Amino acid sequence: MLRRRALAACTATVAIGALAVAGLTGTASADPAPHTPTPAAQAAQLSPGLLKAMQRDLGLTATEARSRIGNESRAAAVTAGLRYSLGDRFAGARVSGDAADLTVATTDASDAARIAKAGARAEVVDHSLAELDSAKAALDRVALRTAPKDIPAWYVDVRTNRVVVQAGKASAADAFLAKAGVSRELVAVTQSAGQPRTFTDLRGGDAYYMNGSGRCSIGFPVKRGTQGGFVSAGHCGTPGVSTSGYNQQAQGSFQGSTFPGRDYSWVATNTNWTPRPLVNGYGTGDVTVTGSTEAIEGSSVCRSGSTTGWHCGTVQQRNSSVTYQEGTVSGVTRTNVCAEPGDSGGSFISGSQAQGVTSGGTGNCSQGGTTYFQPLNPALQVYGLTLVTSGTPTDPPTGPTDPPTNPGGTWAAGTNYAAGAVVTYGSASYRCLQAHLAQPGWTPPNVPALWQAL
Repeated sequence: MLRRRALAACTATVAIGALAVAGLTGTASADPAPHTPTPAAQAAQLSPGLLKAMQRDLGLTATEARSRIGNESRAAAVTAGLRYSLGDRFAGARVSGDAADLTVATTDASDAARIAKAGARAEVVDHSLAELDSAKAALDRVALRTAPKDIPAWYVDVRTNRVVVQAGKASAADAFLAKAGVSRELVAVTQSAGQPRTFTDLRGGDAYYMNGSGRCSIGFPVKRGTQGGFVSAGHCGTPGVSTSGYNQQAQGSFQGSTFPGRDYSWVATNTNWTPRPLVNGYGTGDVTVTGSTEAIEGSSVCRSGSTTGWHCGTVQQRNSSVTYQEGTVSGVTRTNVCAEPGDSGGSFISGSQAQGVTSGGTGNCSQGGTTYFQPLNPALQVYGLTLVTSGTPTDPPTGPTDPPTNPGGTWAAGTNYAAGAVVTYGSASYRCLQAHLAQPGWTPPNVPALWQAL
């Protein structure tokens, strides 16, 4: 972890930090209500700063960037429905090209017609996503006990239908797989000499200071009941560490923090600080956050950092693991967005949907690199937080990597719902769009292909 101590004699204070949050204003909805803006309409409201970054980094025009965001939103909704209907045969999904063409993989060739009817290209593969996730989880269990040597990262790659293990030496990969009991049939080993590190030495957008000696940036404003606060990276501070705001006024303290293992934290603030559904636009105006629907592999994603500003790229692999000097962090998302020391802890966003906070990576923004972000939804669920959005706060989502919380309501996993049925989840109501058997994790806010907010 890169750190600089704050020195009174310095004209610029630099310490532990994180990038400032930023975002877009598109949405992911399979079948929006008449009063709900379509993905294309919402894409037209994208931040000017983000549009410029997408044009620079992805080679798109402003019109193409808006179109891509809208197409990616629709692809996410289609994927949610197919993932449910394919069940254990589902083997992942990804988008490709400027038009965000959707490919959905299955282990059963008989599913091809159903996938094509939904508007996606079908791909038949050997291993289900559940099988690959299980192999990856076995590697994680070994790494969380003892960080593997010469193994900088590993992740599930839906494109190759394998768990990819990056290794400095082939013998290190063999030892890692043997210790975890993972079949080589499920794995592709690639050589990598890069050593990821956390991006912590930053000058923040909305800065906050830890015990007066280090600095990070706010990730996303949240609430826990009536208590306001924000999420950030776990390596920014430990429970009990006090914080002060950008104006050096008393702000709050860390209530929860996990690092390594995961890389998230949350800070509760005093009543002088009001959570807003906004992120720093870096001279282009504040940007509004409307939700936290996860973008699928291949989707465009952008981040805003106080060191390097706006930069964009694509989601490469979810459910990745990375070994820093401090230990292994699992469940992060791998991207080809560049970052540098000082960009850590702030927001990754796709459309208007919050994705996560920057954890670390390799490379820089002169030559390019790899950056990992800690997904936001697991942090919300593990601490029982709600994301502050432009409407009412969203209910704590459930995710595949951390135990869910129950915000209350009539929705329940294991229940058969008919199209048109109305349920409550937390403080919101939802109408069923298509008949289905509710599965754990398929909560109404998380599956817009199945539920429409009322």
